[in-house]
Amino acid sequence: MAGFIPISTLEGDAQFDAYVAEPEGKPIAAIVVIQEIFGVNEGIRRKCESWAEAGYLAYAPDLFWRLEPHIELDADVPAEMEQALAYIPKFNQDQGIRDIEATIKAARAALGGTGKVGAVGYCLGGRLAFMSACRTDADAFVAYYGVGIDGLLGEQHAIGKPVILHVPTADGFVPPETQKAMHEGLDSNPHVTLYDYEGLDHGFAAEMGQRRNEAAANLADQRTSDFFAGNLA
Repeated sequence: MAGFIPISTLEGDAQFDAYVAEPEGKPIAAIVVIQEIFGVNEGIRRKCESWAEAGYLAYAPDLFWRLEPHIELDADVPAEMEQALAYIPKFNQDQGIRDIEATIKAARAALGGTGKVGAVGYCLGGRLAFMSACRTDADAFVAYYGVGIDGLLGEQHAIGKPVILHVPTADGFVPPETQKAMHEGLDSNPHVTLYDYEGLDHGFAAEMGQRRNEAAANLADQRTSDFFAGNLA
């Protein structure tokens, strides 16, 4: 079963929607799927459904709800890409982390209060997944082609749970000097593992569309699946 449900903000003064996909039977754990700049679109919903098929309870919070609820954009449509990029400076990332924290809280409550919760994000969501590793109490974190992580390295001392980063080396949004800073800053952190994907660009693990590289997406997704199985079960 899958569909949108309301989640209360941490302050309890408003609600936002999250797409939730439920597994058959008792969930192994919960996974919060953090959107790209394109909203909780079909690709993100498919990722939730895939996690549900694997036995997890999956949540994808609508993080742009304060700008415009239920934004759904397509990276392969130039006008929609421009629209998505225009949302970035308007989006309050600190507030977004609080909404992710509220989603983690809701997911854990749905598990009976004691289950484990992971978080996986893509693009902007990859950055937010790293920020969540520094600021929230989820149990494991995965970032796909997270942007601007070099500017967040000062927060890594707060990471106490396992993290993996999927880094395509030809990412047009994450230049080589940024990747170098990420490796220099994080390779010695015992909680963090970086995987490089040679010659691949941003968005290679998109669930659908022109950006997807099937072989690399499958490799990264298998690593993610194994990671969550080892840290959430």
